[in-house]
Amino acid sequence: MKDKDNGGDTGYQEGMNPMVSTLAPVVAGRPGGNDGRTRINGLACRECGDTYEIAPIHVCSRCFGPLEVQYDYELIRETVSHETIARGPDNMWRYRDFLPLDGQGDTDWRVGWTPLVRATRLGKVLGLNNLWLKNDAVNPTYSFKDRVVAVASSKAKEFGFDTFACASTGNLASAVAAAGVRLGLNTYVFLPQNTERAKFLNAQVYGANVVAIDGTYDDVNRLCSEIADQRGWAFCNINVRPYYSEGSKTLAFEVAEQLGWEVPDHLVIPIASGSLLVKITKGFNELAKVGLTNGKSFKVSGAQADGCNPVAHAFARNWDAVKPVKSPNTIAKSLAIGNPADGYYVLKTTRATGGSVAEATDHEIADGMRLLASTEGIFAETAAGVTIAVLKKLAEQGKFGRDERVVAYITGNGLKTLDAVDALLGETPVVQPNLDAFEAYLSTRH
Repeated sequence: MKDKDNGGDTGYQEGMNPMVSTLAPVVAGRPGGNDGRTRINGLACRECGDTYEIAPIHVCSRCFGPLEVQYDYELIRETVSHETIARGPDNMWRYRDFLPLDGQGDTDWRVGWTPLVRATRLGKVLGLNNLWLKNDAVNPTYSFKDRVVAVASSKAKEFGFDTFACASTGNLASAVAAAGVRLGLNTYVFLPQNTERAKFLNAQVYGANVVAIDGTYDDVNRLCSEIADQRGWAFCNINVRPYYSEGSKTLAFEVAEQLGWEVPDHLVIPIASGSLLVKITKGFNELAKVGLTNGKSFKVSGAQADGCNPVAHAFARNWDAVKPVKSPNTIAKSLAIGNPADGYYVLKTTRATGGSVAEATDHEIADGMRLLASTEGIFAETAAGVTIAVLKKLAEQGKFGRDERVVAYITGNGLKTLDAVDALLGETPVVQPNLDAFEAYLSTRH
């Protein structure tokens, strides 16, 4: 590949400072045969199609569109099967052939292969006979972010970075901090100062340099973009974003395999930056491309909080562009990204598949958290409350067939956002330590 502006060869050599730039290394990828083909063809712009070699870059130098990893699907089809995947580890690295790494990744860190739960009780409440929940609240740092960070941190090591960082709404910070410890990287995490205290502590306990910023997530992200340029650090959701985002595809791969290599009829996915929804959809499409599923069509719907609803707002008005929310105001702080990087692609994906994008109020979010816990025994954070609340709305609107296989994605643990249900649940009654007092308490419960 060539540098499009200079016309010369580009190369990334050992010992070079891996700064954010248009310089690119040789193409990464595991050889697939004697012909020298590799799984990974490079990067391509999602807008103009210009191609680049594998490097810590994330935007096109021609049109400033986002870059995405390109694969040799014919080679993957020739070398990957249900059987080869089943022989892999019981974590996300069983799908390594679909991920943009040279090496194995941290296979000892049990990220992924999380439960797919048949939600019979919740389904009965919602009138859905075939409802499933992909519960990613049980990953090492208790959110799906461990998946994307597992890929990004391993790629940062391959590029030669020694500092790993992120802009975060909360969950990403703890995932970056933990992965950095395991891989021996210095870690810096930047969060809005109004992020839940539990999420600050969750990052600090791993020894990360935690920086609270007086501003919104979008303010944090702009600052981190400048720091990435100035310091030459690997920011997983900035200059390493093309690789980072690919980790979300494993949420599609696992669901398909756990369903016996069948594809659901409808997916419901929370929206923050929008990348999760777009990449899960990409994952299911990749499985069809290489013959691991039958390629049946499926619908994809997105869930947002009404206090930060730029994509839902655009979807309802049939806009092609997303109007940013300047000051998000929602208890679902992990979804509070006012200018979602993949908002445009969420609109394209949901419309192309026949899905929807809907929103939930703070009260509906808390009710969703409680409904999930009281029916399926899963206590999940506010983002899951958004997903369940929107799932309920779409069911009431008749968006699902009663017997359709619907999968809703649960992305984080409820212990991170206890304040969201505090007011809803009220005070815990105090009973004196004697039987009469307990009997009196029981009489008030009926």
